[in-house]
Amino acid sequence: MMSVVPLFLVSILLSATQAEQFTKCELSQVLKDLAGYRGITLPEWICVTFHISGFDTQTVVNNNGSTEYGLFQINDKMWCASSQNPQSKNICGISCDRLLDDDLRDDIKCVKKILDIKGIGYWLAHKPLCSEKLEQWLCEKL
Repeated sequence: MMSVVPLFLVSILLSATQAEQFTKCELSQVLKDLAGYRGITLPEWICVTFHISGFDTQTVVNNNGSTEYGLFQINDKMWCASSQNPQSKNICGISCDRLLDDDLRDDIKCVKKILDIKGIGYWLAHKPLCSEKLEQWLCEKL
């Protein structure tokens, strides 16, 4: 009986950590509402999110006095509210912590606002890494 408890705990921990790391095909399904928005294709989004967060919704990066959160690395200086940056403009009207969960609906709303205001150039990885030769970012299962 004692050996079952550690195994059970390990399975809970593994499922919790795996839930925040998407695969290319899982992400393709989740991000399909972004496909074509402002002319950006789904493979471009898959490529960008891979390069900026490794498909991990809990990625947090400190960057020159501000912090970037989540799958899309949304910055707390302008787009979301955080305790690290109380003077944020919070244009998306969201707590940065909400960008770290696996529910991407609010992230996608914020991404659309960023696209409307700044365009795809907000994500610096796009132009050098994700603007051409995107076949590898297609999901074969779609």
